[in-house]
Amino acid sequence: MHSEIPKFDICSLSEYGRDDILISRFSPYLKQHLNLAAPHRHSFYHMVFFTEGAGRHTIDFNRFFVKPFQSYFMIPGQVHSWNFEGKVDGFVVNFSAEFFKSFLLRSDYIDSFSFFTGRPQSSVIDCSDKKDIIISLFENLLTHAQSGSVLDKDMIRLLLLQIFIHTEQGNYDRQEAGTLFHKNPVIRNFQALIERHYLKLRLPGEYAELLNITPNHLNALCNEHLGMQAGKLIRERVLLESKRLLVNMDLSVSEIAYKLNFSDNSYFTKFFKKEVGMTPEVFRQSLRSESPL
Repeated sequence: MHSEIPKFDICSLSEYGRDDILISRFSPYLKQHLNLAAPHRHSFYHMVFFTEGAGRHTIDFNRFFVKPFQSYFMIPGQVHSWNFEGKVDGFVVNFSAEFFKSFLLRSDYIDSFSFFTGRPQSSVIDCSDKKDIIISLFENLLTHAQSGSVLDKDMIRLLLLQIFIHTEQGNYDRQEAGTLFHKNPVIRNFQALIERHYLKLRLPGEYAELLNITPNHLNALCNEHLGMQAGKLIRERVLLESKRLLVNMDLSVSEIAYKLNFSDNSYFTKFFKKEVGMTPEVFRQSLRSESPL
């Protein structure tokens, strides 16, 4: 287990030294970056479509079994690891947050897709019914990937958007009600505010004030679109960061409590045990015993 979770940018993974887009077949990408099997973060959006393979991949401590014609999507900052079995292949795309911003009128358009919400349960999708279309689009992406021309980059953007739209259409009927929260602008803004302020703001009322709505209205929207109260969404984000920090074996639990703005170690331990069912120390021991995550 690494003492810290490494964070990779696109330039460090691209043989072309680009900082905005990387497109590759997955098998050679995997051979070139074997170090990515261990827990790591990305500074970019990440997408993999499997055409063959087995094993597991883990996104923010949620495990998924790998199977052909499955796609998984990640947003910047999420913690991820692989544990594949046998031959694995498919396609991988990494792109920066800025890659679409100058191309689309709505700079946050990418965030409107259900699989780019940062919730692991929504980010792994069976695309068997769309596999022929998606594979064809990926092959076209590879054709344009090595050119640096503006037209080729625009074509890449168009092809990626087609992949996203086909994936969303194929997944729409299978989505649970809880995955549709991104469709409601208040809930989307609430999630964005949590991401910015979760270290300091822990009460739903504080976020309701920023959203110019009442706490009761915020809770009602969260229950309707997420099936949970606003406070639980805040706690989930604090808990996720707790788990990410516990991967770093050089940090004591007291230091992690301080980083997360808890008043003391005992309060943090009580919070963590209530949410996870074990103390931070026991959770950390479970990470040591697993190889890999």
